[in-house]
Amino acid sequence: MSRWKAERDSSEAIAVDLHELAGRLKRRLREQASAGDLTPSQTAVLMRLDRDGPATVTTLARMAGVRSQSMGATVASLEALGLVNGSPDPADGRQTILSLTPVCREKIRTGRAARHEWLLRAIEAKLTRDEQRQLAAAMRLLGRIVDGD
Repeated sequence: MSRWKAERDSSEAIAVDLHELAGRLKRRLREQASAGDLTPSQTAVLMRLDRDGPATVTTLARMAGVRSQSMGATVASLEALGLVNGSPDPADGRQTILSLTPVCREKIRTGRAARHEWLLRAIEAKLTRDEQRQLAAAMRLLGRIVDGD
């Protein structure tokens, strides 16, 4: 029998099991391409810059719900690690636009590749072709839940 109780049929039980399983999957994926000794707030800043593009400290602070001074400290540590750099804002020279360095972009790329490779190998090694088809069907259902379609 599996560690989770997916066979329970109540919506409540499914929600609890799915939430727990999603957390475990996230942790396993994180283990596959460790961000090193970065704090969660440092990692969040890097992921936001990767997803949304260059931004100011003020914008990053507002998006994270923290004070600009706190975000400034986080950004300074990332700059010291060579993961972000700043350039003057062409519209307002008092502001600095932060972006990922090429080194950081490569680390993100290799981390994603490592997570993808681990997941692909796990699916191929642990699931039969029929189970892989069942997983694909479950992914479509999860997509409906997440996307609201």
